[in-house]
Amino acid sequence: MSEETAFQAPATCVPGVKLGDILDSKIPDGDPATAWLRRRTGYATVSPANRKKFTVVVIGTGLSGAGAAAALGELGFNVHSFCFQGSARRAHSVAAQGGVNAARARKLDSDSLNRYVIDVVKGGDFRSREAEAYRLGIESVRLIDHMNAIGAPFAREYGGSLATRSFGGVQVSRTYYTRGQTGQQLEISAYQALMRQVQAGTVKLHPHTEMMDLIMEDGACRGVVVRDLFTGKLYAQPAHAVIICTGGYGTIYYLSTYAMGSNASAIWRAHRHGAYFAGPSLIQFHPTCLPVTSPYQSKTILMSESLRNDARVWVPKKKDDPRPPEQIPPEERDYYLETRYPAYGNLVPRDVASRNGKERVDAGYGVGPLKNAVYLDVTDAVKQLGAKVVTERYSNLLQMYRQTIGEEPLEVPMRISPNTHYTMGGLWVDFDLMTNISGLFCGGEANYAYHGANRLGANSLLSTSVDGWFTLPFSIPNFLAPRLSETLPAMNDACVLDAVDRTKARVEALTSIHGTRTSTDFHRRLGDILFEECGLVRSKESLTKGIKAIQELRAEFWDDLKLPGEGEGVNQALEKAGRVADFLELGELMCVDALDREESCGAHYRVEHTEGGESLRDDDHWMFTSAWQTQAPSAFDGNPQMSFTRHMEPLEYKNVHVARRNYK
Repeated sequence: MSEETAFQAPATCVPGVKLGDILDSKIPDGDPATAWLRRRTGYATVSPANRKKFTVVVIGTGLSGAGAAAALGELGFNVHSFCFQGSARRAHSVAAQGGVNAARARKLDSDSLNRYVIDVVKGGDFRSREAEAYRLGIESVRLIDHMNAIGAPFAREYGGSLATRSFGGVQVSRTYYTRGQTGQQLEISAYQALMRQVQAGTVKLHPHTEMMDLIMEDGACRGVVVRDLFTGKLYAQPAHAVIICTGGYGTIYYLSTYAMGSNASAIWRAHRHGAYFAGPSLIQFHPTCLPVTSPYQSKTILMSESLRNDARVWVPKKKDDPRPPEQIPPEERDYYLETRYPAYGNLVPRDVASRNGKERVDAGYGVGPLKNAVYLDVTDAVKQLGAKVVTERYSNLLQMYRQTIGEEPLEVPMRISPNTHYTMGGLWVDFDLMTNISGLFCGGEANYAYHGANRLGANSLLSTSVDGWFTLPFSIPNFLAPRLSETLPAMNDACVLDAVDRTKARVEALTSIHGTRTSTDFHRRLGDILFEECGLVRSKESLTKGIKAIQELRAEFWDDLKLPGEGEGVNQALEKAGRVADFLELGELMCVDALDREESCGAHYRVEHTEGGESLRDDDHWMFTSAWQTQAPSAFDGNPQMSFTRHMEPLEYKNVHVARRNYK
């Protein structure tokens, strides 16, 4: 950055927040289009004879974790793979439905690598790294070929070529899919590759095991402490490098499309040891979820964005219209996305679709028993294409709707509503996917890379797979190559004993409260606070209120938690309590981040920074990534009083023209 455009950090409006350092992403200078190829070519390697001397720990077995463990095992490294599920293939990656993007440009629709990069950077509202978008596009071509080769049953055209469809935020067809279960099929393929290495002896799999803490020595990560969820036993696993691939933290809102067990504990444990947390408030609310129908509901269900290829979104033009949807004629329907955004119509990005849906509901045009939904209507497609074609494209989604709602979606418009779906925020990582802690890497949704302020549909499966299969297997050997002479910590070394003792103390603190309210009760109340104060729409007033409410709730948690059982043996209440304790700290940081960023961008929608109902970025002051450091005493010291430092990574765009997003 030249002297004329030297980065100037904006002041913060949040009391107690300090300004920190300018961060180096380690992206090579020069053209971002070739940055990844130049970086990868310059990586050091480890000879095959020496690879077995290095131990690598991988936390999580989703697409990034399974891919990284399988690839590193195939290369000959000594890999330990941990997951809290009973089977590695039960990772939440199986829940992704719609597809995986690739810039293969096999259709005559003017797609290209450059168009893909523009879509990604624009979709993220110019708050992501340009060079990383190029990495996604470049590796996407290899990824489709790779997943196809290891067993993913991609849909095909009549002539045998791989089929594609469109997703939100783009005007081309680049999404490869396996009906509405793409994540499941990619995860099974990755799982098979992982188990091949388990059988070969290069990977040791540890199911039913949860990471509890990091082993730290002289500021570097030297392994992990884990808990066997069957026996309650704590044990250490030293390592030369640790990779966290535990997915997103959207379950902090309680109601979400995530698996019930999804959590933030691994990345939050790392954060409490100094790993920076980037963009924690950047949360994606998916526009096509099934609406909440009961105050006792424990999660929501996703209906794939792919449905928006053929379905039309609408509400009645008349408020509180009592008629069934099939009895409302077309002229009395408000196809608001098609009207407001004619260029993209129903395929606008998720943040735009979700906010517009919420606006219609809040204005009194909501439908359904609780008036909290809008219609997603495939009946026009059925008339045009026939029920058979529509069913072939979306069979499992239509069946899921029938079983959940009890209505026939081919005849009656479906009801949808926005809900928590993805976290763009996560641990800050450099271009090599290493955090600011030496030896600690992070892949997939657990890191903040690629997506900026809003993720485009079908880029989640791509980014997590590219991390696992085509980035970490290159950057990890580069990190390990100069460390051949380093020995692992022994089990009786001080750094290992300290980590185990910290974990024991935290377990004892949770089990000794003996209060009256369960962790689920605290979790639900935290979710209510975040939905209301730091949800789809935020304001200075709401965020300030949210910070205070979360601090009070956290104090109540450490004073009145009811946790039956002890630390030994199976104790799911203990597992849940530890995760909620971390959520109660992360929730405050989310509100601080959202309050600090005085602009609207992507999924971060501040009512004070809008124009004509659309987001209003402030590129002069906020074109950077906020990476947060938290200062606080140990989490088990009752209610920790936290303070925060905002570190910053300036963002530059050399090939993509910076402009206000326009989908009209």
